[in-house]
Amino acid sequence: MVKTQSVRASLDKQPHEVASMFDGVARRYDLTNTVISAGQDRYWRWMTRKAIDPRPGERVLDLAAGTGVSTVELGRSGAWCVATDFSQGMLAAGRFRQVPMVAGDAMALPFADNSFDAVTISFGLRNVADTDLALREMLRVTKPGGRLVICEFSTPVIPGFETLYMEYLMKALPRVARAVSSNPDAYVYLAESIRAWPDQRQLGRRVADAGWSGAKWRNLTGGVVALHRGYKLGG
Repeated sequence: MVKTQSVRASLDKQPHEVASMFDGVARRYDLTNTVISAGQDRYWRWMTRKAIDPRPGERVLDLAAGTGVSTVELGRSGAWCVATDFSQGMLAAGRFRQVPMVAGDAMALPFADNSFDAVTISFGLRNVADTDLALREMLRVTKPGGRLVICEFSTPVIPGFETLYMEYLMKALPRVARAVSSNPDAYVYLAESIRAWPDQRQLGRRVADAGWSGAKWRNLTGGVVALHRGYKLGG
């Protein structure tokens, strides 16, 4: 049995560190996500697709798509959906899914201006070194009138729940990851990055400041996750 080298990124999110870390979790990434979220990952993907509302004939960019499981969900609509990620290991682990895959960095997307009717990123914006640059890049490749949906961990809004949630993140989640993940140290980074991430209102401001119009959000699972939305003026 080949043992995978343990790799963990730091919170300054150097791209080569983050890519290497996700290469290390690729083999059991989807299984680990389902286990640590108690199956909520499927609900979050479904709600993301509903928020994007992709239509037949549209072009949709699924950014930080990992193994493409989210791209498959989006493709059920009949839209043409491309999975993009900067982890070659993640893309390789999802090749069997038969969806278009392109290696690419969220801070320098390998697509022309005004290419997509919709752009989405699920649980990936938090891992980008320059969030604001990534938001501007997503705006650049979106057609006028096109839309953005961000699905990301956020700040629980139920009184008393945030303390329990942080206890789970910092103590229980790494233990669960050791049992199921191919790179459990990555989930220590996961917990730390969630704790350091802006809350709903702060991220909403950053979306608007990057040039997206109509920025708003919706809480899922009591604010454990939030869907942020916006659109590109014009069209």
